[in-house]
Amino acid sequence: MIRVLVADNISNDGIDILRRSTEVDVKLKLKPAELISIIGDYDALLVRSQTKVTTEVISAGTKLQIIGRAGVGVDNIDIEEATRRGIVVVNAPSGNTISAAEHSIALMFALARNIPQANASLKAGEWRRREFTGNEVRNKTLGIIGLGSVGAEVAKRARGLEMKLIAYDPLISIDRASKLQVELMPLEQLLREADFITLHVPLIESTRGLIGDKELKLVKPTVRIINCARGGLIDESALIKAIKEKRVGGAAIDVFPKEPITESALFDSDNIIVTPHLGASTTEAQTLVATDVATQIVDFFKGQPVKHPVNAPLISTETLAILKPFLNAASVIGRLASQLTEGQMSSIQIKYEGELANYDTNSLKAAALEGILGEISDERINVVNANLVTARRGISVVEQKEATCKNYSSLITIELTTSTGVTTVAGTVMRDELHIVRVNSYWFDMVPTGGYFLFSDHRDCPGLISAVSKVTGDADVNISSMHVGRLKPRGQALMILVLDEPLLEEQLKQILAIPDVYSAKLVKL
Repeated sequence: MIRVLVADNISNDGIDILRRSTEVDVKLKLKPAELISIIGDYDALLVRSQTKVTTEVISAGTKLQIIGRAGVGVDNIDIEEATRRGIVVVNAPSGNTISAAEHSIALMFALARNIPQANASLKAGEWRRREFTGNEVRNKTLGIIGLGSVGAEVAKRARGLEMKLIAYDPLISIDRASKLQVELMPLEQLLREADFITLHVPLIESTRGLIGDKELKLVKPTVRIINCARGGLIDESALIKAIKEKRVGGAAIDVFPKEPITESALFDSDNIIVTPHLGASTTEAQTLVATDVATQIVDFFKGQPVKHPVNAPLISTETLAILKPFLNAASVIGRLASQLTEGQMSSIQIKYEGELANYDTNSLKAAALEGILGEISDERINVVNANLVTARRGISVVEQKEATCKNYSSLITIELTTSTGVTTVAGTVMRDELHIVRVNSYWFDMVPTGGYFLFSDHRDCPGLISAVSKVTGDADVNISSMHVGRLKPRGQALMILVLDEPLLEEQLKQILAIPDVYSAKLVKL
């Protein structure tokens, strides 16, 4: 009999599904040592967010074949170790989508009508009706940051409330936004125009502190901000300061950088509504995520495909020897192309030349798409869901293969088409190192070792490099190396400066002000 360990509290509906075909043990609040001591007896493990499935736990789970996460986030599971040991990890990415969207709408109404404050006042024996005069949401502008699964559901509901919908999401096609009846725009414009702002993006390096002091200086003084996505997206101290100075009308926060939390400066403001991470806390959502994951575990042991695999299937040893160096290369090339791109993305073309063209490139495609979309998508992209994720965003993906390659044994080229043009980045692997060899029409050879990169498109002319380096020098930012490419002498050229620290917006503007400089883009790899 297949044995399943349920280590966190889940809906009984999910446990009932498991018990029809497996032997289930429910053991909650296990200490790490306790979990490690018993996990070797089980074929499957089901958790939520409390239990940490570490390398040590996975190593001790000698019989483990599948790990289920009743929810979307898998930060508490060592995915790489599970994949290395051939253990499938599944989750339930859509089970709490509606609950999270509804909670965002609920908090918007609570802000608009001062509901928590009025409730507390009346229960304290006060009748202060006039002080709690609110605002209608009809005809107001809702700014949605992130049009993924939850953001799209928020948009659908806000449309029914007769709100004007605007959104910032560079990885959503114009056609997809049009179907949602949402107007896409840059983040700065959204901040200026919105009456309500709601966040629906993952917490990654590029989104940490997405709304900070600089952004809060752009908003209307009456704006209300809602965060049911991830703690850390908003700079809490900057938000509190803006509300105290009456530069922001109010906020509703459901998520925090560290949880659980019972003390915070956010709690001291009457204009900030707080809830203890209730976005997914509905009976329906908890039932859905539990039954979804339980069904996948049962299907797995029946030999049927699972709906939401988080990690990619293992590649054969022979194929892995060839593809492994290029998996990271595809991801980095995709990440670079994504950061260099402007406008709304509509299509992705991935081209494999040389030896790579002789192999199954599904894993390379997944790595490339993870690099491209990973900056904003909260879904882990793999060979199973890569096409589904891009299709939901209205982005077409095309792969091309050529068995020959003129200058390299293998070459990966990614071409991103957006509303403003086409961005092309190509790279290869030599001596186990990734080499970026092309950006748009420029050919060069750069080994990206991580850090910050300034890409500057300019006219090839004397004195320009020194003018740019003067700006970095005045900013006390060190240049560790430089790469250049040009189409012809005195013609259009590309300069790449590898920097030890990032440049500020002010320095980028100074570089753009230099004659014959056409663009200045800061990239982090």
